[in-house]
Amino acid sequence: MGGVFIKPVSSVQGEIRVPGDKSISHRAALLGGMAHGETHVSNFLLGQDCLSTLQCLKQLGVAWQRQGTEVWIRGEGMEAWQEPTDVLDAGNSGTTSRLMLGVLAGSPFSVTFTGDESLRSRPMRRVTDPLKRMGAQFMGRLGGNQFPLTMSGGQLQGQTFRTAVASAQVKSAIILAGLRASGETKVEEPALSRDHTERMLRGFGVEVLSHKTVVRVHGGGSLTGQDVSVPGDISSAAFFLVLGSLVRRGEIILPNVGVNPTRTGILDALKGMGADIELIDVSEVCGEPRATLRVRPARLKGIEIGGDMIPRLIDEIPILAVAASLAEGETVIRDAAELRVKETDRIRTVAEGLTALGARVEELPDGLRIQGQPSLHGGQASSLGDHRLAMAWAIAGMLSREGISVEDMAAADVSYPNFLAVIEKVAL
Repeated sequence: MGGVFIKPVSSVQGEIRVPGDKSISHRAALLGGMAHGETHVSNFLLGQDCLSTLQCLKQLGVAWQRQGTEVWIRGEGMEAWQEPTDVLDAGNSGTTSRLMLGVLAGSPFSVTFTGDESLRSRPMRRVTDPLKRMGAQFMGRLGGNQFPLTMSGGQLQGQTFRTAVASAQVKSAIILAGLRASGETKVEEPALSRDHTERMLRGFGVEVLSHKTVVRVHGGGSLTGQDVSVPGDISSAAFFLVLGSLVRRGEIILPNVGVNPTRTGILDALKGMGADIELIDVSEVCGEPRATLRVRPARLKGIEIGGDMIPRLIDEIPILAVAASLAEGETVIRDAAELRVKETDRIRTVAEGLTALGARVEELPDGLRIQGQPSLHGGQASSLGDHRLAMAWAIAGMLSREGISVEDMAAADVSYPNFLAVIEKVAL
């Protein structure tokens, strides 16, 4: 197995501005395309997933231009969207595909969706089933559960849904479809998932009612173009929070990181393990709280993680597992079966990858049991095309005794272009 060799480091020092939040970048582009008037998005994430969203909008007739991390979208309302002349390819992006299904569920034309090999293996029924109830029609693999998939929009009727899992993608798809449905659409989750869609819809002028785990929206609302400042992605910051916690010396400063309460489970988990993380310059811009994070080395201890915390850190579990493998004592992660239907089966791939690097990990049906130890010996690991695994293995390599050769490190470009160049700047 070849790959990029990540050498061990003992100290770090410096400031890192992580890329724009992936979830917020997707939604800013989509809502800008749905709105009337221009939307200007600053600090837009240039990862492949968010670029897939822009490309799909272009195929639907939405005009936009980009200069660096700034995007200008000339919205003319969804009534101006056109039937695409080709298949919409969401690439590796589950967010693009699922949110676009919701947005287009009420369109008066048919659309065919596809994606890369990974996305074509991921389940879509959790979105297509509620959209069917609202009036959309689907034809595709496994009864509409996997891409390629053709959807014919219809006259949508608002419905009440109680979702089996707390999923922001499912909730958002239903809410976005509800904007074009008659009557009220209501979503009740078993736990609160990230609420970027609700916050941003309000910013674009749509009334969204939220109370605890229930969200309501009425059809017929109109969106008005806005200026959107995207905070830094806390999911990207998580890799440096773990690195800064487990090296011997130094500190890392992470300015302008989004600290939306539905996303800060990683901060709560690491602090629960004993991490030295400080939030400074806390503010709110465009409806999203943000702060500068400062992390210093600390002695981490194992904890139990599950329940309502899981939706708040679901994307950070791979790097959290790396931290747990080097913490004192046992860490148990439960209620995270959702990880099995991500870009890879992240429960299995994290367990196998860490075990190969010398960690003591037991795979559970819905999580992981990890016995911490003083060090990882290093070796070889593969991202398997999963961006979060690529970055988790890179951080593990920096914290190992011998270093790690990471195969397909380029997968990190999905959410963090130039990730390796950035970590080299702070490694001493």
